[in-house]
Amino acid sequence: MTSNQPKEAQAFSLEGEMYCDNQLYQPLSPSSQCIHTSILSLCIVAVAESEILINPSKISGTLRNDLLRVNPRFSSVVVTDNKRYQWWKNVEVQVEDHVIIPDFPTGLSQETYTQHFNTYLSKISQDVLPEKQPLWDIHIFNYPTRENVQGSLIFRMHHALGDGFSIMGAIFSCLKRADNPSLPLTFPAAGPSKSSTVKNTALKKMGSLVSGFWNSTAGFAWSVLQSTVLEDDQTVIRSCTPGLEFMPADITTMSFSLDQIRQVKSKVGGSVNDVVVGLVFYGSHLYSQAVVDEKVLVSSSTGSRKTALVLLNTRMVNGYRSLEDMVDKDLWGNHFSFIHLAIPSGGNAGGGTNDQENEVDPLSFILKAKKTIKKNRNSLSVYLNSALLRLMGSIKGPQAVSQYVHSTLRNTSMAISNLAGPTEKMVIAEHPIQNIYFTVSGCPQSLLFTVLSYMGKLTLVMRTEKGFINSKLLASCMEEAFKKIFEDACGKGALDRMTPAY
Repeated sequence: MTSNQPKEAQAFSLEGEMYCDNQLYQPLSPSSQCIHTSILSLCIVAVAESEILINPSKISGTLRNDLLRVNPRFSSVVVTDNKRYQWWKNVEVQVEDHVIIPDFPTGLSQETYTQHFNTYLSKISQDVLPEKQPLWDIHIFNYPTRENVQGSLIFRMHHALGDGFSIMGAIFSCLKRADNPSLPLTFPAAGPSKSSTVKNTALKKMGSLVSGFWNSTAGFAWSVLQSTVLEDDQTVIRSCTPGLEFMPADITTMSFSLDQIRQVKSKVGGSVNDVVVGLVFYGSHLYSQAVVDEKVLVSSSTGSRKTALVLLNTRMVNGYRSLEDMVDKDLWGNHFSFIHLAIPSGGNAGGGTNDQENEVDPLSFILKAKKTIKKNRNSLSVYLNSALLRLMGSIKGPQAVSQYVHSTLRNTSMAISNLAGPTEKMVIAEHPIQNIYFTVSGCPQSLLFTVLSYMGKLTLVMRTEKGFINSKLLASCMEEAFKKIFEDACGKGALDRMTPAY
């Protein structure tokens, strides 16, 4: 990918921009550079399921008219100067070069096409995007994969283009409301639901100053240690295998009712995100119990170090914004940070027998997640982590930041990324969308969870190390975890109409 710029180009550098051959080059941000290196290269892979067969020419027209105008990065390639700094170079885009249509035999069963789709999705998630063209492509899988799904659009976009907030915003710009395309998409509100919460926070601001400082210091220090010298134990959800980012992975999706999740939220307080993280923790706990045996060197239930990396965007906004807002308010790009959460075992602090472990309170996982997330969100550790990456980039360069982020991911047992999607049904180029979800490729981890809501349901995607994690068993444990959580919160038998996994 390296393409050294002429030495005289440096003489035309102006306010973070570079002129070469009478062309303006925009620099990649430090956060974008660190995830586009030989050490770490991340891609966001989103899938939109169409209720009808997909017309490639209509999709190409939408990409040309909508996606390319979102941001100049979708019409730019990455070049590297002689100091190894990366720049966006604008090029002419042939949309057809970015549209890929795989060919499979006709007349196969839906189950067979689903298997082909899963294999294809896993394969392209491993493939490297061509560096000679802008870092995105669209794959049209024009075969039925489940009921009411006749084709699937796979958006593959390099993380250097932007974080999940930006990339999904770009994809949503290509999608319109099915009921009225002239109206903007709406998204679930985020943040405190009651104004009294804000007032109480304001009144207690001075009283919480000391605890906030302590939380910030302790959280930031632990995060740095976890990213450098501390490392999670080998367990049934973490293989410690080097080079996991280059290895095959299984991608499994399941859906849950957003209304049912909100019912749990109302019973325990907190947020939808707290419930989701607690669900992931409890489901992982049930999976660990199901597969631990005498062959496992380190017990996955008790006594082991397990940490989750929860990815956050650092924008002070709720929900998505219009394209104009994304540009005018400088919301586009990679504005991400992270917090480390210790994954609870569910047992007593001193450990216990397997029978004791089986009797844990399912809601305790949500309450622990809620408490830890609140403590971290009320601290400055999230922003200190982001500032550390910028400082490290300015002193040591993007390769050092890339190595730091890589070790941050590698040293943990799992990562969790949660985004809110539209509440209305969407169409793209007159193709009704049944569901939409995303995952991230290139992470050096055995287990990754991504979550996206759409039209009253929440899709949980698990990216698991192939041959190490039993994805079917883990999915079953997630369903069982949600059932137990819901019944504990809302009463026995309250989950008669649970949304099935798919």
